[in-house]
Amino acid sequence: MSYFLPNLDLISVGLVSAATAIMGFVIFFSNKRSRTNQFFLLFSLVTILWGAVNYFIYQVDSPVLALWLTRVVMFAATWQAFSIFQLFYVFPSDKVDLSKNYKYLLIPLVAFTSLLTVTPYFFGGITEYTVGQAPIVSKGPGLIMFGLLSVSLVLAGLFLLVKKTLRASEKSRLPFIFVLVGTFLTFLLIIIFNFVLPIFFENVTFIPFGAVFTFPFIIFTAYAIIRHNLLNVKILAAEFLVFAVLAVSLVEMIFSNSLVEKIIRSLMFLTLLFFSVLLVRSVRKEVDQRVILQKLTEELETANGKLKELDKQKTDFLSIAAHQLRTPMSIAKGYLELLEDGAYGNTSPEMLKVFTDMDTSNEHLIKLIDQFLDISRIEQGRTKYDFKMENVQDLVEGVVKELRARAHDKGLKLVWKKDADIKSDINIDAEKIRHVVFNFIDNAIKYSEHGDIKIDLKIQKRRLVVTVKDTGLGFGKEDEGRFFQKFYRGENVKGVNVGGTGIGLYVCRMFVEEHKGEVWAKSDGRGKGSEFGFSLPVATLAQSSDLKK
Repeated sequence: MSYFLPNLDLISVGLVSAATAIMGFVIFFSNKRSRTNQFFLLFSLVTILWGAVNYFIYQVDSPVLALWLTRVVMFAATWQAFSIFQLFYVFPSDKVDLSKNYKYLLIPLVAFTSLLTVTPYFFGGITEYTVGQAPIVSKGPGLIMFGLLSVSLVLAGLFLLVKKTLRASEKSRLPFIFVLVGTFLTFLLIIIFNFVLPIFFENVTFIPFGAVFTFPFIIFTAYAIIRHNLLNVKILAAEFLVFAVLAVSLVEMIFSNSLVEKIIRSLMFLTLLFFSVLLVRSVRKEVDQRVILQKLTEELETANGKLKELDKQKTDFLSIAAHQLRTPMSIAKGYLELLEDGAYGNTSPEMLKVFTDMDTSNEHLIKLIDQFLDISRIEQGRTKYDFKMENVQDLVEGVVKELRARAHDKGLKLVWKKDADIKSDINIDAEKIRHVVFNFIDNAIKYSEHGDIKIDLKIQKRRLVVTVKDTGLGFGKEDEGRFFQKFYRGENVKGVNVGGTGIGLYVCRMFVEEHKGEVWAKSDGRGKGSEFGFSLPVATLAQSSDLKK
């Protein structure tokens, strides 16, 4: 045999073994609990053992060692036939319960036959041996048992595979077809070159290529499992990259000049093979995590869509309910005012107080209904804005005058001073901005027991800024960014006997944002007062050059 042919043998066997190991471990680590993946790895490892020993048979110069290596080849072949039966038995399921006959009859029979292959009853001895070629051996009676068992296992496995293929639905049939094609090609090659030629024609030239003959089955089966499990393209790319690196390393090892260099490069090849499996495994893990994240993202998007639909239905319900409630409440308010004014006769002081309390409660309900109507109109995009040039200072001053008496009744003082130097004519919806200012000052009165409430308007960083500072409850950092959320009430008001729904500040935020502005809430902590404010961009001012005289 020429110098090139042994190297060609080694290259082919080495590359096929490396590729088989990579695919076996990649499939296994993709789902270690899957029976299909477990048996595919078992078949891959047995095939690597069978191919490697098969190659080394014709490399040794001892007839005794060659005999034992030949027996080991048949030992591995026994378990190879069993592992392929196992694979077909479970493919493509992840979980399969093994029957008692399988555990207590088939497995012991396979074990006994495999042990028989390493005795003289299988191969009695070497009849012809030449270094560089596979030995010619004398056959024993054990070969018949091996042949019957191996062929039976392979045929039974093929029968199961064909049966599963025929029963599979049209969509899921393709993986079975791939396995069938790979199996047919592999066993056709093995039967011709590793059985018929050596046994009947005593031609052992192709025995060293045994590992190469199994590669069609490995490739097709791996692809079927990959397709069944939807293995990512990124994993395949990593596998091809790793395989290319291993191929280069193997070629360098084969063509090394000295024995020491061969040993070193062999160790490097094995190390690369080990880390290659870890690399592909880590890529697989990353891809799995991305798949999980993608699935979660899709589920969140679906859930978010459902929540939006529910929110829309809720808003529609609020709108309808609020409209239906407001009409009778407005009618009740009219009659209560008539009763208070004595339109239906004189009323006693006691009755007048009852009517007044009823009117106050009714007014509170009307305001609450108006807030719900505001929310429904905002969220449905039906809020109408009437932008006109308005003086914000005049607007703030009007609100302060309206609420000054209420603040005085609680012992509070509203501090506000109009600054004639500031030109605050601005293009706004006066009703909406007035609502915001009123809400901020009204809340300051509600949640303050003493001290001053300072209202300020200024121009800062090309923005018109309105702030309301009080000496009331204050709040912690956990509340700072949440006050303007819908239906949120701060931790600071728990236990305080002040009514509220958490709607008012949300509506204020919506109104200000429609003016391209911003809202905020600040506090140094509980019991230290708070500041609520909003700002509008200079772009909305009538004359930006007249901000300050």
